[in-house]
Amino acid sequence: MPETTPLKDQAACGTEPAPPCTLVIFGAGGDLTKRLLMPSLYNLAGAGLLPEGFSIIGVDHGDGDDQSLRDALTKTMEEFSKDPTSEFHAASIDPKSWGFIRDRLHYLKGDFEEPETFQAVKDKVQGSAVFYCAVAARFFGTIVEGLGQAGLLKQDGDTFRRVVIEKPFGSDLASARELNARILKQADESQFYRIDHFLGKDTVQSIMAFRFANGLLEPVWRREYIDSIQITAAETVGVEERGGFYEPTGALRDMVPNHMFQLLCMVGMEPPNSFDAEAVRTEKAKLAEAVRPIPPEDAVRGQYTAGTSEGRDVPAYRDEPHVAKDSVTETYIALKLHIENWRWAGVPFYIRTGKRMTGRRTEIAVLFKPAPFKMFEDTPTDDLRPTVMRITIDPEHGISTEYNVKVPGPQMKIGRVRTAFKYSDFFSDTPNVGYETLLYDCMIGDATLFQRADNIEAGWAAVEPLLKGWPQANPAPYAAGSAGPKEADALLARDGRHWLGIDGTTD
Repeated sequence: MPETTPLKDQAACGTEPAPPCTLVIFGAGGDLTKRLLMPSLYNLAGAGLLPEGFSIIGVDHGDGDDQSLRDALTKTMEEFSKDPTSEFHAASIDPKSWGFIRDRLHYLKGDFEEPETFQAVKDKVQGSAVFYCAVAARFFGTIVEGLGQAGLLKQDGDTFRRVVIEKPFGSDLASARELNARILKQADESQFYRIDHFLGKDTVQSIMAFRFANGLLEPVWRREYIDSIQITAAETVGVEERGGFYEPTGALRDMVPNHMFQLLCMVGMEPPNSFDAEAVRTEKAKLAEAVRPIPPEDAVRGQYTAGTSEGRDVPAYRDEPHVAKDSVTETYIALKLHIENWRWAGVPFYIRTGKRMTGRRTEIAVLFKPAPFKMFEDTPTDDLRPTVMRITIDPEHGISTEYNVKVPGPQMKIGRVRTAFKYSDFFSDTPNVGYETLLYDCMIGDATLFQRADNIEAGWAAVEPLLKGWPQANPAPYAAGSAGPKEADALLARDGRHWLGIDGTTD
């Protein structure tokens, strides 16, 4: 078994701490800050990857002070550590690691739309800084303009100023272009880090290593050998209390131009000349730009009805809080994509994502073309099926391959087998909620895992025909706890294909 380096030992084994800087979080009282940013910073502190000269300023509109912010976040950290459903859970909070973060927390009350707020931030920030927009999307442009007008985005010598912008980055192609134009008036493209937490997962990042570091795979990773590719992101949860956000957004806007297209780019991009950030992002942008605009007939929208999920009765989407009783918002989307380049022309990419599905699973499945059956025509061929490789990202982390072998015995009888490995069998399990690598990379100035303006716009351009062409009709219904609407099955059936099981089965 190979030797590995646990996260807590990384600083001691050569991974340098980030340079001194101030992290300014706009939206310090929000759910993102509590559930993901604080646990990530806690894990980075435990790993020794944050410098002594590190501080955090939380900006929000509510009353408070340094102590109230520290008390509130300490309480939520303790609650989340004991909550098995949260991204972050541990037997107890390490007082040294949390103390490092807690003692560096400072609070600033301010309105994101008032110039005085940014002047107050300027008075507190000395040296390098990362400004994190952990706020509703409508404030992204406003905050960047406030930072720019206050002179907070000016860089001098070794002093850096960077801005992290969450998704959704725009709601269609026009709004994405408008937001890009708006923020790029205030600072250079290199200062903006458009974040997608999917790319913070080690198994997503490892796709590049898996593809490009193994000479066995790259020669067959093309249209001559691959029949089709399926990308799935299935969730068992519903919209819960997020109906106010989800109603005007839906599954397409929420997941496809960002999360799903990032997985698409990872599995489909050409080999970059190096792992330099711009080399990688250029190849990803090329792949996204090669996606043919998706016509409405190659898409299926679905919305969950009442059903049973994980052993309990759950309501229909229309009965969730803050959701209209006649809502036509989709909670499920299935798409057929074509990529017009030399590697992938003629290979369909099928994408599906949805809430309240039969299982939780994020994976990329590569289905290879079948072998000629002529030589096996006198043998039972029920199990003679194409080779399938599945790269599983969530909840398990690993890669499995299903292929055909001879069953022991005097006759030539074909059987189906699976070989698999799990990352946990070879590598130490490290504390991670998905933002640690992204925060660290932003602080050291590595933009490899962040989206560039052209990549964002290419994703929206591909789905633009759907946003314009869909009638405002009811999405196809599917019962909560199922694999999705029957119309999604028909999308593949018309090509003579079928979805792989969300439970990990081939059928």
